[in-house]
Amino acid sequence: MKWIPLALLGALLAGGCAHSGPTLSPAERLELYSAHAGPPGASFPIGRVAGANRWTPLGDQALAIWDTPRRGHLLEFRSRCTGLPIASSITISNSMGMVNPRTDSVQPRAANGSAISQPCRIGSARPLDGNAITEAKRELREASVIEREPGVVPEEE
Repeated sequence: MKWIPLALLGALLAGGCAHSGPTLSPAERLELYSAHAGPPGASFPIGRVAGANRWTPLGDQALAIWDTPRRGHLLEFRSRCTGLPIASSITISNSMGMVNPRTDSVQPRAANGSAISQPCRIGSARPLDGNAITEAKRELREASVIEREPGVVPEEE
């Protein structure tokens, strides 16, 4: 299992609630996904519906696209993708079912299917370990912060 950066875990614990798991900011989500991504690849195959139905926005700099619930790719953009955080769906350009970073783009779309912004050029694509991401999220949900009872005095060592 890959480790979660200590700063990320500390930030999550500080923002946690005793009754529910912490909510990750887009930057924290991107850091979590990046920690469980392999090295960049030259290209990857994409199914016909993967772009429309199975994707996870990670702010305006990246997204995860899922082939299966446990296998996907982290797509990082060459520049900010301004329409991505509000998109209802996306389309991904490809050539004969193969997505090529530095050539292909992601197009954020509104609920009615219209383009929200300019296409976002893919800078890199890294394979994701969905099992490791799920486990890391589960571990983060187990963390909580509670207030100490008033008047409790620390024990002396």
